[in-house]
Amino acid sequence: MTPMTGTALPVRLAASRRVQAGLVLLPSCVLLAGLAAIALSSLGRALSPVEQGLAFGVALLPVVTPWLLRWRGVAWDPVLGGAVWMLCALGVITVARVTPVLLEKQLLWIVLGWGALLGTLAVPDLTERLRRYKYTWLWGGLALALVTLVFGQDLSGSGIRLWLQLGPVTVQPSELLRVLLVVFLAAYLDERRDLLSATSLPWGPLRLPPLPYLLPLLSMLGIILLILVFQHDLGPALLYFGTFLAMVYVTTGRRSYLLSGLGLFALAGAGGYALSGHIRNRFALWLDPWSDPQGQGYQSLQALEGLAFGGVAGRGPGYGYPTLIPAAHTDYPLAVIGEEWGLLGTLAVVVLYAVLTTRMLDLAAHLGRDRFGQLLGAGLGISLGLQAFIILGGVLRLVPLTGITSPFLSYGGSSMIMSFVALGLLLRLWTEQTRA
Repeated sequence: MTPMTGTALPVRLAASRRVQAGLVLLPSCVLLAGLAAIALSSLGRALSPVEQGLAFGVALLPVVTPWLLRWRGVAWDPVLGGAVWMLCALGVITVARVTPVLLEKQLLWIVLGWGALLGTLAVPDLTERLRRYKYTWLWGGLALALVTLVFGQDLSGSGIRLWLQLGPVTVQPSELLRVLLVVFLAAYLDERRDLLSATSLPWGPLRLPPLPYLLPLLSMLGIILLILVFQHDLGPALLYFGTFLAMVYVTTGRRSYLLSGLGLFALAGAGGYALSGHIRNRFALWLDPWSDPQGQGYQSLQALEGLAFGGVAGRGPGYGYPTLIPAAHTDYPLAVIGEEWGLLGTLAVVVLYAVLTTRMLDLAAHLGRDRFGQLLGAGLGISLGLQAFIILGGVLRLVPLTGITSPFLSYGGSSMIMSFVALGLLLRLWTEQTRA
């Protein structure tokens, strides 16, 4: 990874002014045009004055953000921003189509997420604090997960208590824990990189570091898996463990860690399958949703029918029947887009996530002067990309469906705010690199 000099973006990260203008304006145009098409359709409804004001405000954010950040001396990447705002626009249109009563809240969540992005960029010495107090963030996140385990609420009726009620606001702590774990892993792996890479002892057919070096990581994973086993939630377990393995491999480049980690996860997955009826049910529905077409398989089958009904170009915003899919605004936004925007819309979402993930990893790779920054940026990109793959793969039945959300696309405040925080952390690292 070659250190970057100056304040300009590397050549392969640069974009012409014409491309930058298109990336800024296109999400705004898609958002307003999509909402207008839904309002004018036979199945849509007119937006209230408050919704109209919020929609125009959100449409202005892609235009205002680059100017505001550059005025404050913060680096901004138009490709990264364009992908984020386009996903937000498609998410707003999806919510307006299937759950219009939540449209105002979704627009507010985007504004609050944008505010969280600015707040992340404004905190003094944030990077150093994240690095120095890594154990504080880790144990604080795990304590929050334990509180959720004891006092959490089941809002979806699935029997899993994943939400905390804080006055009038409901939050999902797993979203915060996802970012905090990446911060801890980046700081710990940066501190122990040389030891983990060079020191090893034979453990059967594999060579692993001495136990004292592995113990903090194994303890963290053990506590996480224990919590998730009690919560019977496969999605976050797969996300956390996958991010952990990827970050360890990026740090050391040793396949023995990857293979041993995959073996441990396979054992944990087998144990969870044997002990949890909820996980067994998830796998059974994944393998054969037609076994209960009017019950637990109904959601998946309606999503598949919607994707098939959309064809190549879709029925148009407001002209499909995605409201037949239960909880489409949280679990199945891709199916809504596939029905009303067609295969082209579905592929566009996949491409947007691919661009967003690779761009985050590319920016992290150019943070050559800061190993902690490289690992943190890479971890955030890996976590987001893996989260998108898990939920999109669940919709398309490539993997069992889990309860995690699509970043920037699904309805939800916790997911939206923490996704913007992750983006803010990456921009913060990039800005500090350009100023160095």
